Amino acid sequence: MSLLDRTVVFTTALRQAGVPVSSAETVDAVRALGAVGLLDRDALRAGFAATMCKRPTYRAIFDTLFDLYFPSWIGDGLSVDGFPITEDDVSGTPEDSRRPGNAADGEHDLELLRQVLRRQLLDVLLRGDDEELRRLARDAVTRFGSSPAAPGKRSWFAYRVLRALSPDTLVADLLSAMLGEQETGGLAERVARQTIAERIRSFEEMVATEVRRRLAEERGVDAVAKTAVKPLVDQVDFLRASQRDLVEMRRRVHPLARRLATRLTARRRLGRSGRLDFRRTVRSSLATGGVPLETHHRPHKPHKPELVVLCDVSGSVASFAHFTLLLTHALREQFSRVRAFAFIDTTDEITRFLRGSDLGDMMARIAAGADLVWFDGHSDYGHAFDVFADRYPDAVGPKTSLLVLGDARNNYRATAAPVFGKLCAQARHAYWLNPEPRTYWGSGDSATHAYADLVDEMVECRNVEQLQAFIERILPSG
Repeated sequence: MSLLDRTVVFTTALRQAGVPVSSAETVDAVRALGAVGLLDRDALRAGFAATMCKRPTYRAIFDTLFDLYFPSWIGDGLSVDGFPITEDDVSGTPEDSRRPGNAADGEHDLELLRQVLRRQLLDVLLRGDDEELRRLARDAVTRFGSSPAAPGKRSWFAYRVLRALSPDTLVADLLSAMLGEQETGGLAERVARQTIAERIRSFEEMVATEVRRRLAEERGVDAVAKTAVKPLVDQVDFLRASQRDLVEMRRRVHPLARRLATRLTARRRLGRSGRLDFRRTVRSSLATGGVPLETHHRPHKPHKPELVVLCDVSGSVASFAHFTLLLTHALREQFSRVRAFAFIDTTDEITRFLRGSDLGDMMARIAAGADLVWFDGHSDYGHAFDVFADRYPDAVGPKTSLLVLGDARNNYRATAAPVFGKLCAQARHAYWLNPEPRTYWGSGDSATHAYADLVDEMVECRNVEQLQAFIERILPSG
């Protein structure tokens, strides 16, 4: 495969992983390839990243795929003699255990090699030499990372390498060597611990990169590329997000709300708004001989509509509820009044719990102080809507935007569609965000067929990307 073909295949893999790369950017990447050449791989990586990565969030995926399609070496990649075992390394070893034919020779040699590599790892981590650390990761994967998978093929595992070398158990020795005579417990120790953690994390990433490279040689680059990268945070389903994904999503939702607030303010500021100010227009025309070349308008008082959020917080959509509540909290400044309600099989107002900025505290206060269970704690949209309409009759009015968040899984119970339809008719706008794929709507106990025609729009909202697209559509323009 030529370098041009490999570059095209690389851009295709980026697109499949969720990184948007246009044809023009592919051409730019090829030009960068000709400009920086192949002798400096880091320069080539930087050139490709400059032409293909539009956002910092794409860089991790880019680096993973770049290492697969443009590896720095092939095969074992061992140094000429690997890590040589010297006389010092074997000193103190019982002579009979090293005699030819001894059954313990194989296990002993493997343990001896492991101890040698651990000493090498300790020394390299202490010096912070990235090139040596990368070489050590390469040799360690070759020595400990493989196991037979099929005749003529091998499987490679990062955990086997990390279990053999156990870099986490070297922290005490590294800390002692770094601190020397300095006093423990102070700033120097905290800095040293952070440095050690970063270097160990870097080594683990190098091992994972080497394992992916070896797997790509065994199974093919394209096959490994499909599973080598995780989906972008913007594309991770709310309902399937891991704890680490949840933390990253929290970081993405709040800046999103701030950007939307800035965009909303800019929309109100641009263009003509308000009634014509005749007096100012006439005055300004005196400078042009009485010809009103520029008209002036009275300041327009921004319209800040009311927002009512009705959120399903049952176990099936708990992750989705976390982020919709966070978004509601972040958008409070854009509305004259925000009222938030949660329900499982009954409804309670949770506006009083939306103080502070920590999402975990908000959810804990809601769980402890809100009355959300009436009968058995399973979703009952019908009863929840009945309680909402009866207990809070003034919540929805002609200035209100009603936002319902939930999967409409009603456990085959009554839907109270007429009551919900009346609420939607009273509101200025009514929208429903559904975290389930559209293909699942109406299946099983889903009551989407009863509610979809009553709201202005029922939207599939499974990730941050879809949430952003929806918010941009419904934001008031003034």
